[in-house]
Formats: sequence, C-alpha cells, structure tokens
Amino acid sequence: MRRLPALVAVTALAGIGLVGCSASAGTDGSACAVPTADPRAAAAVTVSGEVGAPPEVQVRSPFLPDARSVQTVVTGDGERITQPDQLVLLDLTVYNGVTGERIVGSRYDGNLSNAQPLSGWDATFPDFSSAILCSTQGSRVVVSLPYDAVGAQAAQGLQIPEGGSAVVVADVERVYLPAADGADQFTAGFGLPTVVRAPNGQPGLTIPDGDAPSDVSVQTLKKGDGPELTADSTARVHVLGVAWNDRKQFASTWGKTPITAAPSQLPEELAAALEGQTVGSQVLVVVPADQTAADQQAFRAPADTALVYVFDIIGVDG
Repeated sequence: MRRLPALVAVTALAGIGLVGCSASAGTDGSACAVPTADPRAAAAVTVSGEVGAPPEVQVRSPFLPDARSVQTVVTGDGERITQPDQLVLLDLTVYNGVTGERIVGSRYDGNLSNAQPLSGWDATFPDFSSAILCSTQGSRVVVSLPYDAVGAQAAQGLQIPEGGSAVVVADVERVYLPAADGADQFTAGFGLPTVVRAPNGQPGLTIPDGDAPSDVSVQTLKKGDGPELTADSTARVHVLGVAWNDRKQFASTWGKTPITAAPSQLPEELAAALEGQTVGSQVLVVVPADQTAADQQAFRAPADTALVYVFDIIGVDG
C-alpha cells in the first residue's frame, strides 16, 4: 500500500515549539453543525467496510462535482470534534473522481503518534478541517472535492489533472478533548494565581501582587472522569506557562500541538503534580524560583522567577 505523498504528511508540524503562542478563539461545540451532503454526490460514491480499515469504494465515474460535498456514512459515538485545532487521528484514502481509481491511502495501523491538530490537514486540502469539524470518533466521512477545492499543490502531488476531482474517505480514528472538561473544584489557595478561560477553554492567568509561594503549590481546578495518569502514561497535555515576576508567557501549546509525554519525562515537580490526575482535569502548578533549573531546560523558562503552569489533560494513549 502506498503511503500518502509528502504534502499529506504531518511531519511539518513536528518542529512547532511551545513558546510565543497567542490566544485564539475556537469553535463553540454547542453551535456545531455537521455539513450536509449533496444528494448527487451521495449517489455517485458508494462506501463499505469497517471504520479503521481500508474502505471499499465505488465511484460512478466520471464524477465531477460542482461544489464540495460532505457525507457521513458511519456516525461514531465517541468524542466530537468541536474546534479546528483539536487533536485528532484521521486515516484517509483518496480516489480520482474522473477514473474512480484509488490514488493513495493511509496505513490504517492506529498509530497515535500520527495524531495532529485537525487544522493541519488544511495544508493538504484547503479548508479540509471544516468538512470534518463536528464529526465524532468512530465516524467515516466522504468528502467530494471539485478541482478548485483540491488545491493546486495537492492536485499536482496526487496527479489530478486540471478540471478533475477527488473523493476523500476519512476515518475519524481518535478524537482528544479540546480542553479540560471536568467538574470545577473548590479551591481556597490564598495568594495563588487565578485562572480565567476563553469560550474554547483556553486558559489565561491573573497573578496576584506579592511574593510567590516558597513551596511548590498544586491545585486541581477541574476534575475529569477519564483515565488516571501514571508515571509512565503517554499523556496528551496542553500547557500554559507564565513567569511570576514579569507576568510574561514563556510556553503555550494552545493553537499548536499538545505535549506528548509521560509525567516522568517532565521536571520532577511537574511530574509529581500530574501523576494521579485524570483525563479532563485542569491543574495549576506554581514552582518556586529556586526549583526551576529543570524547567529552564525543558521549557526554556526564565531564571530567577517562580513559574506558573496550567495543564489541561486532554487524553492518554494506550
């Protein structure tokens, strides 16, 4: 089975760092509406087979749709994609709409290391994320693309001639939480930072005047009901890091790829704070200035200041 061509690969995301991410608004899940299918497209493409395995597809060719069409042929009952930057694992198979022949497909091996923000697929097919947005884990979605919607770079890589079309069958294999969704917890830590949240769940910090605590402080702000993190769990975590002294952000994965790491791979104080926490939880950690040597290496954090972290635990692999 051929692999997806280079333009479809996710490796371009691998070099994205943690520093300098600005806040961005997300899609409100309550307003989520699954795109509707063009009946002509639904009649032209027949799909069978199990989600998570290469599909069996018949295209009544030549199939030249006038506009993009999205058809959900299998609706899963898992987590819903509500934000373009939500971490997902998709398996795709692409067909030539003119000839009906299969062009290229994923491995369908369930390798979670290939998960990426949904919006990362827009580099392959322009605005592809909007076609998959609102789908649920376990779904199979057929996206029919006229030539203009394929995009010139993808059309060249897939050898689709001008005026042709493509049919993309996308299996939504895994959907991670967009943000911590656990129950709010009562906290009474006097003198600790306050966390505020944007509508998409992205946190912000208000740091009080005065000195930082002299000991590591940990607060569970939201308590999720998902699996518990062990020292060696492969966790998917969003992180926000802010320096206490100047209130400047030194790390953020929001709008980017979350951290994938076992708690034991993080600085000792952070590992201790995350072990035993559950998926869906949000955790505030304050590390005193004299205990941040490992943070300076791991997160390029500044020296000579206490560090404030907010962790959103959005998933665990395995």
